[in-house]
Amino acid sequence: MEEAIEMQPNMKRQMRIWVLISGLLSVVFYIMHDVVGALYYPGYDRMTQAVSDLTAVDAPSRIVAGGYTSVYGIFTGICCAFLCILAGRSNKVFRLGIYLFTAMNAVSAIGYSLFPLTGSGYDGSFQSFVHVYVVTVLVVLLSIVSLIVIAIGCFREGRKVLGCLALLALACMFLGAAGSGALPKSVFGIVERFSTYSAVVFTGVLGIAAYKDSDSKGEK
Repeated sequence: MEEAIEMQPNMKRQMRIWVLISGLLSVVFYIMHDVVGALYYPGYDRMTQAVSDLTAVDAPSRIVAGGYTSVYGIFTGICCAFLCILAGRSNKVFRLGIYLFTAMNAVSAIGYSLFPLTGSGYDGSFQSFVHVYVVTVLVVLLSIVSLIVIAIGCFREGRKVLGCLALLALACMFLGAAGSGALPKSVFGIVERFSTYSAVVFTGVLGIAAYKDSDSKGEK
């Protein structure tokens, strides 16, 4: 019994390490899908084109970029799974936020894999319709709600820095969504990335925050 009690903090420590590693690697592989994928797409312009163009059905970069997004999805799934476990002792609001954030990543990973764009940009096909108006809408709604709930839960626990970072991610998401429609198409790709990268980077932030908790709680 004593050994089991002593192992528990070590197990938590190991989970926090995995959350940190998987969270950071998810960000790295998402960036690589954007950067490396563009190298295999002749004429690709980040200023005017969306990230999802790199994994469109007819994109020359689909195989390369899709490979990186698959690895990104695996690390994101690992990170979120451990976050859900580690959030068990947090307040109910924060825990709900983590569950919603995990659901958002699941919808994103599965939905965009099943319904990639059929062409560069929206081409009016059923597959593109589902990609843009079903999957993307669900991802955006879950992202907004989860970030707000996480922020509230953080402020209730006195974790002001993480709460502010959640609100910053939310602000970047709104900036990207609003800017994509309001600003000229010549900067669409840059503005759109504020939305796509906000949730991706925040996953890494959650990984760092979960790992930092082990130091503040004296876990070994």
